[in-house]
Amino acid sequence: MKAKITGVGSYIPDVVRKNEEFLNHEFLNNDGTSFGSDNETIIKKFVAITGIEERRYIDDSLYTSDIAAAAARNAIADAKTDMESIDFIIVAHNYGDVKADGGSSDMVPSLGTRVKQKLGIKNPACVAYDILFGCPGWILGLTQADSFIKSGLAKKVLVIGAEALSRVVDPHDRDSMIYSDGAGAVIVEPSTNDSGIIGQATATYTEEEAYFIFNEKSYNINLDNKTQYIKMYGRRIYNFALSKVPEGMKTALDQAGVDIHELKKIFIHQANEKMDEAIVTRFYKLYDMEVPQHIMPMIIHKLGNSSVATVPTVMDLVIKGKMENHKVEKGDVVMFASVGAGMNINAIVYRY
Repeated sequence: MKAKITGVGSYIPDVVRKNEEFLNHEFLNNDGTSFGSDNETIIKKFVAITGIEERRYIDDSLYTSDIAAAAARNAIADAKTDMESIDFIIVAHNYGDVKADGGSSDMVPSLGTRVKQKLGIKNPACVAYDILFGCPGWILGLTQADSFIKSGLAKKVLVIGAEALSRVVDPHDRDSMIYSDGAGAVIVEPSTNDSGIIGQATATYTEEEAYFIFNEKSYNINLDNKTQYIKMYGRRIYNFALSKVPEGMKTALDQAGVDIHELKKIFIHQANEKMDEAIVTRFYKLYDMEVPQHIMPMIIHKLGNSSVATVPTVMDLVIKGKMENHKVEKGDVVMFASVGAGMNINAIVYRY
């Protein structure tokens, strides 16, 4: 038995933050010293590397659990299903609910519990829980949904990826320009035909890589607070991703027993345009191939990096016909792939 996606949905916040809005920020090195270049130069280099021109933030009145529930409602409506028949709600995130004015992460009760309540699901047999797995969390949730369905433990699973990274960024860190907010969700059910998950791979690397992404105080050493912000070693992550993600993608494709020429789309985590392009190029080189045209839809230019939300969001936009030159038809083989804090990687091969 395979597990297939029967409904998709996303939530894209309304608040737009363009790169120009960072021109007056005081960006600092990690030791609190000033950069040797002005912000205009910093931003130009940033765009050249990441491809990000603008990003989306949630309204101050919203929390991560709110947008997770909004994406879930869209997926439930798309699946035309009764939410009371959902067996599991899996919510992938990393920081829980954080207030607009900052503060600690709030994860008790779990976001899964909060989403279930916001959806108004009364069935106590609907089990809700969270996944903390870095940016690959939503794909891991999809893997778990597949296992639940194959084992007979579930007939319907709601998998959500949601994050509000705007609430946990250090305004004095130039990497803060990468992050954004958003949510994506799917309904997963048993497949009655050839469609569904046909291959997967997951790995965690910790020997040297465990703290490539971490939490630390602001680069502004004059701030008198104990708030911890998301930080990363960008170059180390880049090198790690180029080394490990293509291998994971190949493992998943080979497990699926599918010829690479059948692969129609790669829904990859929208982390960094140059990095994603390099990952996909290395993946195809493992098969002595050039990258096919229009294989990798990208939304990072306008939506930024919303962590666990990027893969289900880009998939939703493609499935709904909202991205030029990109579509998925019945029988097409696609791949989901991600890399993130942990350091974790994963990939899924899926036939529509």
